[in-house]
Amino acid sequence: MQRLRKYGFITGFLVVPVVLYVMFVISPYVQAFQISLTNWRGAGRTINYVGFENFTRLFQDEVFWQALRTHGIVLLVLPIVTIAIALAFAFLLNLGGGSRGAGMRGIWGSTFYKVVFFMPQVLAVAIVGVLFKAIYRPDEDGVINGILARFDLEKVGWLTEPKLALGSIMAVMIWQAVGFYVVLFSAGMAAIPKDYFEAAALDGASRPRMFFSITMPLLWDTIQVGWVYLGIAAFDCFALVQVLSVDAGGPDGATSVLPVEIWKTAFTYGKFGYASAMGVALFFLTITFAVLTLRVTRREKIEL
Repeated sequence: MQRLRKYGFITGFLVVPVVLYVMFVISPYVQAFQISLTNWRGAGRTINYVGFENFTRLFQDEVFWQALRTHGIVLLVLPIVTIAIALAFAFLLNLGGGSRGAGMRGIWGSTFYKVVFFMPQVLAVAIVGVLFKAIYRPDEDGVINGILARFDLEKVGWLTEPKLALGSIMAVMIWQAVGFYVVLFSAGMAAIPKDYFEAAALDGASRPRMFFSITMPLLWDTIQVGWVYLGIAAFDCFALVQVLSVDAGGPDGATSVLPVEIWKTAFTYGKFGYASAMGVALFFLTITFAVLTLRVTRREKIEL
């Protein structure tokens, strides 16, 4: 009877969130899978099932493959650069200020710097996009080109040149993401016993040696989680590409990504069935990446 009351109490708290999760998360996924098997155009009650025809078309769609190539570049650059910068800053903020008494400390003002680094994370993505659209403007009214003009240098089309557009957008993604991972890695480093660093310092270990031999192995689980999060972000970069890119994925498809193509296919061309098929493909790509990353980067857990 006591056990029944206990589980009944717990179930009472879980019912509402589970129902909401099923209604607003699971149900849309199921509907997307269903719509992907149709040629529904977003209006009308008549739905014609076409089986896997939409998925067959995907493999022959050059726009789809171009978007996948873009995701591949973002997936390679975004996690590596963001984690590298965040680790360097986190190490400086926590252990880069030398020794104090018997312990290690961060650089002066490290708490303030953590707040500054985290600030971009609290800004809405659309606001960040509008802000950097002003910074990247191709004329002298743009912040960067205005500075170049003062030195009589040629203006650069940061978002209008196909070779520069994707890199410019990725720079914004990295700028916004770094602060969160600085704080995340700082929290992980704070949990590492300082005795390890003090013993290494007494043995004459340099800062780079302490970073690669102590910090990285003990922080590996946190880095692994960060890598998965950044990989998912690389697949879900709709807002910045939509706001910053020329013609939603331009110029010449240089910044085309699947979320933007899904939006255009559904709401511009009215092909909701085909757009849902793209969404299903994106869902499985994201899940596959997360599982493979966790499997490939898995290491023996180090007990502190």
